[in-house]
Amino acid sequence: MEENTQAAPVISPAAQKAQTMTELISSGVEIKVLKPGDMVEGTLISVGKSEVYVDLEGYGVGVVRGRELYDDEATLNSLKPGDKIFVSVVEPENKEGIVELSLRQAGQERVWQTLKAKLDSKEVIRTKILEANKGGLMVEINNVVGFLPVSQLSLEHYPRVEDGDKNKILGVLQSYVGQPFDVQIITADSNEEKLIVSEKAVFEKEMENRLGELKIGEVVEGTVTGVVDFGAFVKFGELEGLVHISELAWQRIENPKDIVKVGQKVTAKIISIDKGRVSLSIKQLQQDPWLEAVKRYQIGQKVTGKITKIMPFGVFVELDKDIQGLAHIMELSHETVKNPEEFLKPGDEKEFKIISIEPAEHRLGLSLKALTEAPKKKTEAEEAPKEEAAQAAPSSEETK
Repeated sequence: MEENTQAAPVISPAAQKAQTMTELISSGVEIKVLKPGDMVEGTLISVGKSEVYVDLEGYGVGVVRGRELYDDEATLNSLKPGDKIFVSVVEPENKEGIVELSLRQAGQERVWQTLKAKLDSKEVIRTKILEANKGGLMVEINNVVGFLPVSQLSLEHYPRVEDGDKNKILGVLQSYVGQPFDVQIITADSNEEKLIVSEKAVFEKEMENRLGELKIGEVVEGTVTGVVDFGAFVKFGELEGLVHISELAWQRIENPKDIVKVGQKVTAKIISIDKGRVSLSIKQLQQDPWLEAVKRYQIGQKVTGKITKIMPFGVFVELDKDIQGLAHIMELSHETVKNPEEFLKPGDEKEFKIISIEPAEHRLGLSLKALTEAPKKKTEAEEAPKEEAAQAAPSSEETK
């Protein structure tokens, strides 16, 4: 950096003509008050090795020196007299009557202004992953540490963990440390020093175009990329959709892993496209077994089934691989049943009577108590001897 021979501050023309406060006021010069921390724009007057003078229009002359010269050599070397530059106020007036300024503090503001510009322009930025935590990945842009949430990862990098184990998810995320990712800034808040980036935003426009080409009812072929407790993810082409657990098969499913496996090839139907999410169905491409249920089962028929699940309101019973029925707690016994688990256990095979069939609703009602006659209620004549005996029995006072 070359040192300018002009080291002394330059006084503005108005200030040169008016040397006293009275003269300043009478001359009509606008008097503005600065306070520490203010960010102002000025015109560079001179650049030296240890100090830089800046003309602050409406305020006077300011100086940047020492540690406040900012440690960005590239920025400092590029400065020349006449350049516009942002500075922050350290001291409104020193003993020489000059404003003490800082380039170092203003540098942070310039960094955030740059980040905000990248946010507005949706610039794609390549950055290296610094570290991982259970919520996402840490990156660095313009010397500012940012956060890439798991929800903002692309399809390629989104962790597919079958049981949703957070430690396993962290293991997948840690494998990305040191790798370069292309991201876009989605939040740049200098007040809270919050920088959030997104990887999937980079592909959003492309994804929107591809999603626009899809149609509800279209059949696609894909590969299962992940199985979770609520369903399975299927990748088809460059897109990915979710087959909810309720759309995997017609029968009642306890665990999606019992139906599909990662890497399995499947055919599915597009049933919904909403906010960039594609919902798929495998079962809708298969014949509904409940439509055949009315041919195999009739009301009043006795059937043998296996108890698959016990709930407070009753028990689920498997009649065949496709059809399950429900025996409500009120249909288990003529006596009051408070807890079905005390009456039946999973795996038990029992004979039931079909009391209702609703194929369209996929409901079939079963009953245990319908297989036996309800116990007869005792007549008044049968109850009378008991009442008479009770009346004839001596009281506790009489026996004393």
